[in-house]
Amino acid sequence: MSKKKKVMIIAGEASGDLHGARLVSAMLAKESELSFCGMGGKELAAVGVELLFDAKRIAVVGIAEVISHLPDIFRAQKILKARMKEDRPDLLILIDFPDFNFMLAKYAKKLEIPIYYYISPQVWAWRSGRVATMKKLVDKIGVILPFEEQFFRDRGVAASYVGHPLLDSVKSDCSKEDFCQQYGLDSGSLLIGLLPGSRRKEIASLLPVLLQTARQVQAESTKKVVFLLPVASTLTAEELLAAGVNEYGQNLELHLITENRYDMMAACDAALVVSGTVTLELALLDTPMVVFYKVSPTTYRLGKLFINKDLQYFSLVNLIADDAVVAELSQEDVTPDKLFAELNPLLQAGSRREKMLQGLALVRSRMGTVGASEKSAELALSLIS
Repeated sequence: MSKKKKVMIIAGEASGDLHGARLVSAMLAKESELSFCGMGGKELAAVGVELLFDAKRIAVVGIAEVISHLPDIFRAQKILKARMKEDRPDLLILIDFPDFNFMLAKYAKKLEIPIYYYISPQVWAWRSGRVATMKKLVDKIGVILPFEEQFFRDRGVAASYVGHPLLDSVKSDCSKEDFCQQYGLDSGSLLIGLLPGSRRKEIASLLPVLLQTARQVQAESTKKVVFLLPVASTLTAEELLAAGVNEYGQNLELHLITENRYDMMAACDAALVVSGTVTLELALLDTPMVVFYKVSPTTYRLGKLFINKDLQYFSLVNLIADDAVVAELSQEDVTPDKLFAELNPLLQAGSRREKMLQGLALVRSRMGTVGASEKSAELALSLIS
């Protein structure tokens, strides 16, 4: 039996953990003689990756927040570098999570380990100087947004568009009526999704605002309104209750959804959603939305120094469409009154809702075709000599 090739894979967040697991499965389907180790979460562990460090210990957002987690970040780096040195992998796969992954890439480069970057950091949006770092360190990049391939190639970086991995996974055959029957809900109700993110700090900051918005929606609506709050894999229902549900969720019909997440999102008449990958999930499920973004004042001030001033939008939906398909609210504009003002027109038939649905269809058409994990697996395997 031939000796197994060793691959180290690094995912720092829940979405990277999921996409990384699908990539590992696709690689094993093409080449069974592979062994995997690295950093991630339960999805990578479930496909047989030996986890050297649990990513949830360092999955934070914002510059200020990262500082408080530096001890864990340095410990993770030390553990991963030690494994690289002691048992040199034949390939290092990095998934987004740029600052952490760039440090590992520099070390791997010294050991002459090939590097495949899957799901590029958004260097076209901010800190564009990192392109030079990627050109120096990374052997191949698999990009998932349609405009990224040309962006990198114009700058001399080997990048290939593989399509978005969400196209392989985001689907629902469950109608609103079936979903309501499953959860004992009135199908004539308005269903509104509340999606404040998957990190504890996001939840603590944003969930109270969303619940106050929900109270306003309920007060103004002539229909019965049901609010749906998914429980991310990185959180527990108890944490959501403590973060605001107990205080602000009183007198709301609010359901915490722990499974069938895409069925829930597809059933919603509209959603309030934090900026990120989840906006594309909603777009693929044809669910109108209001997108918001809020970090600590310190993180926001520091971040503004590095953002590409030419960008008109921050949500992925609008960036792919190159148009204002969905409303975007950030920082001090993330208030119950302003969220309500943008959400309310989407809850009824009319030009605002119809225009958004047309825009979401455009986004879906631009996201490519299925098979991102398989295409990405081919790129990764080509680097293993």
